[in-house]
Amino acid sequence: MYIKNYISFLIILTFMVLYENCFAQTTDHSKTSMVFFNPEIIIGKTLEANTDFPDTKLQKDLFFSLGWYNNNTDKEWASRLNYPNVGVSLGFTDFGNSENIGYAYSILPFIEFSILKQKIKGLNLHVGFGSSYIDTQYNEISNEFNRAITTKINWSFRSFLYYDVFKNKTTDWRFGLGFLHHSNGHTKLPNQGLNSLATSISAKIDGRKKTALNIETHNFKPKSQTFLDFRLGIGQNVLSEKFNSKKEVYSMAASAGKIINNTFKFGGGFYYRFYEHYYNYINNNEALVAEQVPHYTKNPFGYATAFGLFATSELLISHIGIELDLGLNIYKPFYKIDWQLNKGYSFENAENETIEVLGELDWYYEIKRTVSARMGLKYYVWSTNKAPKHNLYIGAHINANLGQADFTELSLGYVYRFNFKTKN
Repeated sequence: MYIKNYISFLIILTFMVLYENCFAQTTDHSKTSMVFFNPEIIIGKTLEANTDFPDTKLQKDLFFSLGWYNNNTDKEWASRLNYPNVGVSLGFTDFGNSENIGYAYSILPFIEFSILKQKIKGLNLHVGFGSSYIDTQYNEISNEFNRAITTKINWSFRSFLYYDVFKNKTTDWRFGLGFLHHSNGHTKLPNQGLNSLATSISAKIDGRKKTALNIETHNFKPKSQTFLDFRLGIGQNVLSEKFNSKKEVYSMAASAGKIINNTFKFGGGFYYRFYEHYYNYINNNEALVAEQVPHYTKNPFGYATAFGLFATSELLISHIGIELDLGLNIYKPFYKIDWQLNKGYSFENAENETIEVLGELDWYYEIKRTVSARMGLKYYVWSTNKAPKHNLYIGAHINANLGQADFTELSLGYVYRFNFKTKN
């Protein structure tokens, strides 16, 4: 099936989080995660995305989060992570300029950890990753100075530190400081992204007035498993503002490593990618190929590919995996042309001739050509709580050159686990 929008997969993941934590709980109420509600008011500043970016007033956000305490549970991941909260946030954002930047409507699965618990009570780190609908986009005629957002559907990310300033039996009043981000994962240009710094006041409302929060401790033994992981992916990106239609990126990867305490997954592997945009540019003998590397046309498929090595880390939370990879591009020859197209610019001279200036192949180009990154979410068919020997997953990821989005990807993977090794 041809998939037009990979980011919509995150909405499916949200409902899976709801099912996992609400509808799929055991009927033993002593084991059920307690629910809390968290209305939140956020005030901040939308940062300038580009030169001559439209002026903005204060950014204003309203968020409502539905979450679960993972107390009184026999799930190993919850115990290993000191019983974090998980849930889903729904948000509305006014960026401070309704005409040129507009409003965002977001949905973000989240996880929240207690940090520095022994030194600072009530300090929590909240991380949410999902999708947003933004109703105003870049337009070369009517909205040319907003180069931040070009698509309606975008990736969305938020990270906040919360501190409990006042508590009673049912409510924790909290003060927060954080960062919010929206961008489309290089599926249409320009895509500078919207970044915001913000502060918030929120009220975490729960049922502790009726039910005590007694954490049941477990003596899970230290253990590890070796794993093998194979995946196939299909992604989409654009090449440049001139070649701004979506084309596919096909990928495959294999990795191996260790799963520690059935919660932390670390490993390394090899990836291969084929870029349809690169292939078309070479096959059509476009300007930079003809001028710089005409021999590419003898093997357009080979020069449109990339392969490299990567290190992977993943947090396993029942059916959900949160993954971050860092890689090394061994072979990606076309990226030189990619960089020159995207970092270049054009202008008209005194004779009204259009002059094209290519991006400079400087030290920063060398770093971005070399370093790759990948971040996203997975949904496992069988819960990782039970450490199944065989498992399948679907993933939605952003792939990047260093910190700049390269393509958005949907993947299908298989994991095989070997036997446990238990430490005494």
